[in-house]
Amino acid sequence: MAGSFKVRMWFHLAKERQKILIVDDSEMNRSILTDILGPEYDIIEAENGLQAVATLQQKQEEISLVLLDIVMPEMDGFEVLQVMNEQRWIENVPVIMISAETRSSRVEQAYELGVVDFIARPFDARVVHRRVVNTILLYDKQAKLKEMVAEQIYEKEQNSGLMVDILSHIVEFRNGESGRHVLHVRTLTELLLRRLIQKTDRYHLKQKDISAIGTASALHDVGKIAIDERILNKPGRLTSEEFAIMKTHTTVGAEMLKNLPFHQEHPMVKLVYQICRWHHERYDGRGYPDGLVGEQIPIAAQVVSLADVYDALTSERVYKKAFTHEKAVEMITQGECGAFSPLMLECLRDISGQIEKEFLNGGQTQAQQRELHSISQAMSQHRELSASHRTLQLLEHERMKYSFFAAMSQEIQFEYTLLPPMVTLNTWGAERLGVSEVIMDPYHDPQNQFFRMEDWSDFAKNLRCTTPENPLITQEVRLMFHGEQRWFRVIARAIWSSDEPPQYTGVIGKVVDVQETKTRMESLQRMASHDSLTGLLNLSSARKRIEERLEQEPEGDYALAVFDLDRFKQANDNFGHSFGNEVLIHVSEKLRQSVRTGDIVARYGGDEFFVFLEYSHDINSAIDRIFHSLSGEEFKGFLISASMGVAQASVVGTDFDTLFHAADMALYDVKNTGRGTFRIYDESIEALPGQSQRSL
Repeated sequence: MAGSFKVRMWFHLAKERQKILIVDDSEMNRSILTDILGPEYDIIEAENGLQAVATLQQKQEEISLVLLDIVMPEMDGFEVLQVMNEQRWIENVPVIMISAETRSSRVEQAYELGVVDFIARPFDARVVHRRVVNTILLYDKQAKLKEMVAEQIYEKEQNSGLMVDILSHIVEFRNGESGRHVLHVRTLTELLLRRLIQKTDRYHLKQKDISAIGTASALHDVGKIAIDERILNKPGRLTSEEFAIMKTHTTVGAEMLKNLPFHQEHPMVKLVYQICRWHHERYDGRGYPDGLVGEQIPIAAQVVSLADVYDALTSERVYKKAFTHEKAVEMITQGECGAFSPLMLECLRDISGQIEKEFLNGGQTQAQQRELHSISQAMSQHRELSASHRTLQLLEHERMKYSFFAAMSQEIQFEYTLLPPMVTLNTWGAERLGVSEVIMDPYHDPQNQFFRMEDWSDFAKNLRCTTPENPLITQEVRLMFHGEQRWFRVIARAIWSSDEPPQYTGVIGKVVDVQETKTRMESLQRMASHDSLTGLLNLSSARKRIEERLEQEPEGDYALAVFDLDRFKQANDNFGHSFGNEVLIHVSEKLRQSVRTGDIVARYGGDEFFVFLEYSHDINSAIDRIFHSLSGEEFKGFLISASMGVAQASVVGTDFDTLFHAADMALYDVKNTGRGTFRIYDESIEALPGQSQRSL
């Protein structure tokens, strides 16, 4: 036994220690669990649900397991699970519940919210250890399997791209063109498509379509394999007969694809066919081989056609010198190289500044980076492939972390750069303002709906007056909000270069709606103190108010009535959990109507409620009024009935736990003798065999 323990310890110490988050309001419970698991794992402790959620927000990627209690102040275990489900943390971080609350309804609710195991307290140390180890090992194996699949997908993508590049470069070699023609066409194709989807959703293009069209563009001239090299590389002007032969490369390439003995229905084959056959068509119908007009030309062929013409103009060929970037853009936009879609010409003008920078810096590296990001995005959309290669995971983690915190904070965040002139908004902010995430050349773009020059000029002037030592600025400005002007507070930081002297290069910042921020804070405070389903107080808030009341006015006649619904499980089983929620909401509303203004009402569990009230002399009539407002009514075919236990402060004392325990004993006495009524605690009531002393 000792030998196996040493081997196990060595194995865990030989690699990076995994982290376990223990969430329990009892310091003793946390201490015991730490003693059990501390020798093998790094332990993080949280004493309530709010601390647990805060820890998960900061360290979710590092935590291998959560050990979670149910009944806690601030936020209970079920509320923590709800947040983990909303944020999708539960998919990657397993949760084991350890609790003394072992009723079947509670256990069932825990499993429905995604826990992988449930351990009843008091527990056996060896059982806890074995279940923790097994759970972490299982999730480790699943993560490794996902990583292997991700690596295989990426390798397949790379190999496929490599084969396409080899074939396309063979064509270029025969054609006597530069070895960078295919790369330039692909890079420009992707730049144009990215700008196109920012300007319109007419073509229903997604990120995967951009990547696919970019890859397919590499084979646009594959038909030139069949053209005589003397025509391909002729230094002078082609004769009409030679030009007619040259034009056949479009139909030859398309015919080669059409005659493939396999994969005819594959989307990539269809894309390559469209590009090969129609990349010399022109928007006015004067292209070849089929004389297509306007939107008869597939969008993939339109984009590759424009990219092909631009690179042909800016590249040196056997029959011509290279034109400058500016001259090539001028020739294309003025119609000297055939007609193109007005929308595509707008896209070309929009990205004109990016093209030179992209080609100068080497498009291959940036294209590979975009491909990595594309694969990472596609994988993040599939739960079964959420883990990726380590590098992809780190890159994607940074992007996800930024998006997550921006969305959680509900802030409009932006970045503005001078070169190229561009405003970039975070996703949540763009949706909130009703504008695009990227606004190119915002001062001159008539479609810019983020700000107007006259509203922004004073702020922009103040930004340029900042210094590298004091780059921060806060100012009230008017911004466009869904087509209307509204005042916002902008908190920004000017960006200065490291040159001598420093140059102002842009700004990062956030936009705050003061009134909405105040409203949101009030809403969050209410969420923290009230039950999300019924709107009643939650356990921690109700308990705090009761204790304050008892401390400030200890002489009153007070009672605590604890009740739950009879046969509530049948409502869930027979009609579904949505119906069960309707019943709880209905009962809560009846409860509100039956209590007085000074009474304190709370929901502290699934179908469990309590009422703290002050009465005058006759406790029976006060309780009878509340009890009969809850029982005997039929709700959508379900007969509502309650069992209630009551404890008087004058009998048991003013300590909340003592009051609750006495009321709980009276409730169990009711259940033991037939349900459907109430019982006021007296000394004749004894704890049932096996009933533990519950406290909240």
